[in-house]
Amino acid sequence: MRCHADDTVLVALRDIAAGETVEAGDGEIAARSPIRSGHKIALQDHAPGDPVIRYGERIGLASAPISRGDHVHSHNLKTALSGEVAYGDFAGAQEAGDARPLGTWLGYRRADGRYATRNEIWLIPTVGCVAPMCEMLAREAEMRHADAIAADRIDGIVGFGHPHGCSQLGDDLSGTRDALAALCDNPNAGGVVLIGLGCESNQLDAMVGRVPERSRGKLRVMRAQDPGDEYDRANDLINGLVRELSGLEREEAPASALAVGLKCGGSDALSGVTANPLLGRFSDRVAASGGRLVLTEIPEIFGAEASLFARSVSGEVHDKAASLLNRFKRYFLEQGQPVSENPSPGNIEGGITTLEEKSLGAVQKGGKAPLVDVIDYGGTADEPGMTLLEAPGNDAVSSTALAAAGATMILFTTGRGTPLGFPVPTVKIASNSTLAANKAGWIDFDAGRMLSEPGEDVDADFADELLAIASGRKTASERSGQRVISIWKRGVTL
Repeated sequence: MRCHADDTVLVALRDIAAGETVEAGDGEIAARSPIRSGHKIALQDHAPGDPVIRYGERIGLASAPISRGDHVHSHNLKTALSGEVAYGDFAGAQEAGDARPLGTWLGYRRADGRYATRNEIWLIPTVGCVAPMCEMLAREAEMRHADAIAADRIDGIVGFGHPHGCSQLGDDLSGTRDALAALCDNPNAGGVVLIGLGCESNQLDAMVGRVPERSRGKLRVMRAQDPGDEYDRANDLINGLVRELSGLEREEAPASALAVGLKCGGSDALSGVTANPLLGRFSDRVAASGGRLVLTEIPEIFGAEASLFARSVSGEVHDKAASLLNRFKRYFLEQGQPVSENPSPGNIEGGITTLEEKSLGAVQKGGKAPLVDVIDYGGTADEPGMTLLEAPGNDAVSSTALAAAGATMILFTTGRGTPLGFPVPTVKIASNSTLAANKAGWIDFDAGRMLSEPGEDVDADFADELLAIASGRKTASERSGQRVISIWKRGVTL
């Protein structure tokens, strides 16, 4: 497949044997060595230093002579990324696209007017010392209230442990506190039992003070060190929330009430061909409906900034986005690390060579939606359109940040596969049908169908599936109970 008319490489959609000829648009091309599915084959000769083009953009420079038909990968292609970039000035807002708005779905309307895709009770510890307690209490409560869950009176009771909240200072402690407070604000948490120990750095009162006013009424708080049996007290709080939430029912919700986190992990070279463009078209429909999109994984934008910045709605948003990316690059450089060392062993095995290539595929998740805001880690995305969120690429850290930013579902594309889920429904979208078939217990949608079926049919099925999940259909990770949070640790540990 040639992703763009200007490309100097093709992407193999199946394994190609050495000497085998394939159609190249301008004639046949003979593979000079075996080419695995998802890997690149040269369309033309490249001298060392020549740009290699995919998606119509430079994905790196030839590091050795490349002949037509050669396998193009780490042995002959290198990154062109280095440090900070002097980004150009804002060129003016682009015209909005013409994507078709989405239909309605069934959600839980909260008192503040927001809609939730789930009606759950979350147990959140202020500190790691009581994290196992939260998880155990949640498991026991789910068994105790199994009838209420089976009858859809509530959707679940979940404990989200983490190791942080003590021995932290300054911005590091504030980041932990802000992320946890923002999670408490997520509409999917109909009630939150916030459990502190009593002597931790992340004091319970300070933590409650960071929760937005609109969500403080759903908090139930306790300190484990206070006199009395902490398990009895916690169970009383949980039981009370179950009674309060059991009367809620789903109602018709507009597509403008959708709040969607965009994520990829374990990507392969087909992620930018199938899954991410599919998700991008859905993102355009969310934006056209007045819904909210949240994009993060800032290091996986390096090398693909131009297309993202061009969608800024104002010079202020453009400059904030540019500042965020350069700030993240400084974060790498101050730690003595190169900005380009992002593709994982699994990415490379799947055919992705450079960070530029990975980024150009990854940013397609956001389609052409307007970039309306840029927020710090622990912030909340409140504007219709796409918000850029400060967080790293790590799956658990970035997905937790998306939920903290207010996403009520996360759409997660993958080429290699991962079973892990996060606080809100996490929809796993396979880039290839082999993964979807081999890991049916992990995957919710097969985007590999894009290679063999009419695109409009796959788009329609995808939108239907996502609206059904928003309306209550369980994702694979929800069914398996694999849901975690992870907080971005950025400072010293005392």
